[in-house]
Amino acid sequence: MEDSKIIDLYLLRDDDAVKQTADKYGKRLRSLSYAIVADRQTAEECENDTYIQAWNTIPPNEPRTYLYAYLARIVRHISLNCCRDRSRLKRNAFICELSAELQQCLPSPVDLETRLDDMVLQAILNDFLGELDAEKRNIFIRRYWYMDSVAQISRRFHLSQSNVKTTLFRCRNRLQEKLQKEGYSL
Repeated sequence: MEDSKIIDLYLLRDDDAVKQTADKYGKRLRSLSYAIVADRQTAEECENDTYIQAWNTIPPNEPRTYLYAYLARIVRHISLNCCRDRSRLKRNAFICELSAELQQCLPSPVDLETRLDDMVLQAILNDFLGELDAEKRNIFIRRYWYMDSVAQISRRFHLSQSNVKTTLFRCRNRLQEKLQKEGYSL
């Protein structure tokens, strides 16, 4: 079923909307969640929570042309929150590793007044990703959105792990330069 028709079902508050969403995107959402929480049962719970949140947020949102991205963002946030809740005292080393990698190039506001406007940052990130060739963009997204390990990325793209690490390092540096050029201090 097309995304637009699924959104129409949500707007009509038809229970079939959740079933159609699960049929079309369930496996991908569960896989994304599993990459974060590393537990099948928890990933399934996060997937189900995603459907509830989608039900509650459509309307007013109508993500007709970007339904998967909308759902992926929801499941990602739910999974990260679950991971944080599960290991409050002992943080997950993998999440810490990814955070540390990007921490050096993404600004972190100290208070609400210095908080970056999400839309401006989104435009800069989209522009940055648009400047990368397809392979580098996919490597960057697989690492920092889907949270794939360097080994998984190297297998997916048939590259050495060293090559993947170098590509990620250079991309982070380019992102840092772009942010600085746009006036964001790090």
